Amino acid sequence: MQLGVNVPNFGPGTDPGVLRAWARTVEELGFDLLMVSDHVAVTPDVAARYPEPFHEPFTLLSWLAGLTDRVRLGTTVLVLPYRDPLLTARMAANLDRLSGGRLVLGVGTGWARQEFAALGVPFAERGRRADACLRVLREAGPAGAARIPVWVGGHSAAALRRAVRFGDAWHPLRLPLAAMREILAAQPLPGFAPRLAFRLTDRPAGGPDRPAGTGTLEQVLDDLRELRALGADAVVLDPYHGDPEETRRPEAAWRDLAAVAAATAATAATTTSATATTHRKDTA
Repeated sequence: MQLGVNVPNFGPGTDPGVLRAWARTVEELGFDLLMVSDHVAVTPDVAARYPEPFHEPFTLLSWLAGLTDRVRLGTTVLVLPYRDPLLTARMAANLDRLSGGRLVLGVGTGWARQEFAALGVPFAERGRRADACLRVLREAGPAGAARIPVWVGGHSAAALRRAVRFGDAWHPLRLPLAAMREILAAQPLPGFAPRLAFRLTDRPAGGPDRPAGTGTLEQVLDDLRELRALGADAVVLDPYHGDPEETRRPEAAWRDLAAVAAATAATAATTTSATATTHRKDTA
């Protein structure tokens, strides 16, 4: 199971130096994915959560591709109705090729009514437009080229149908474990790659609605173990919690991510050692 980070690409702290430091931190800590979000017109409904500057994801990921060597690059999530399908397919293919095949395309239908209005896109048609874009993405891949993985966000009935029809994975955002477990039990899906509301706390977080990824280090590690058991191909940790001033102080998020990276690396090393020991005994 791969681990990724949703890097804030918005807010007052996201100057080029901080974004460069984020990319280097994610890669040096050993994470597998670096993902960013998408908004085009930062209308009041968007700015209330994700204020300017908001760096356009294809532009930012192209820049970050030149600053990284190994980490996969992705969107969580690209709002498909905002762009012409052929343009989206061309930009995605170019970014994937220039980055050495590292792109993961997390996609969704969007929620910001004022942004849809500013872009001249009917809000009521967002599902149909998303489906049209996904069809183009599936048909537009160059012959012989590896297909870009598509993760479909959302947990409505329509989103789940979209994931089955077009996606390589279902990409739920910030759900409790119980909700994800229930959906996975009821609905066959092509893959599973959730994004978690990541925050380490000194005391255990409680309650049935606790978002997966929030709590003590041991709670978060337990969440990751359960997600692996549920069949997760990848998990993305999202350290942003709604306060734009957090983007000026990324050190706390880096510290928490380092703790998870160290713990998962230690677990992997222990598992590898135990497997090797068992193998030696079996072949002795």
